[in-house]
Amino acid sequence: MKNTPITTHAFSWPVRVYYEDTDAGGIVFYANYLKFFERARTEWLRAIGVQQKQMLDEFRALFVVKATAVEYHASARLDDELLVTVQVEKTGRASVVFLQEVWCRERLLTSAKVTACCVDMDQWRPIPIPEPVLKLMNPKLFSTVHRPAEKAK
Repeated sequence: MKNTPITTHAFSWPVRVYYEDTDAGGIVFYANYLKFFERARTEWLRAIGVQQKQMLDEFRALFVVKATAVEYHASARLDDELLVTVQVEKTGRASVVFLQEVWCRERLLTSAKVTACCVDMDQWRPIPIPEPVLKLMNPKLFSTVHRPAEKAK
């Protein structure tokens, strides 16, 4: 069976590996995959209509990462063109669990489960995800139409 990125209700974002992302051997430093995941989640939020600045201004709320579980399968190298996927596994009252992957063509490099929690900006305590934002996060409403990475080829 051919490996392919998750596509059911998934979003993908292209990332190129720059020199700053690598170690002395030209291999992506393991912690930089977390940055790639973060960028893809941010672009996913934009694609569904959630502006983080507006969320701060309107609701005094923001998302923070509560937990990550990352598995490294293969290495990305300098100048590789990667595809980072985002899929909502589940939403809770104050949290969202994402499944994320990093691909280089048909090769899975990294997979992760990331839990983000909505917090009050002033008290830094968990709060319910604002209802308008939560409605936009419904995985059934989000389809593969939002896949800018396909244009990058």
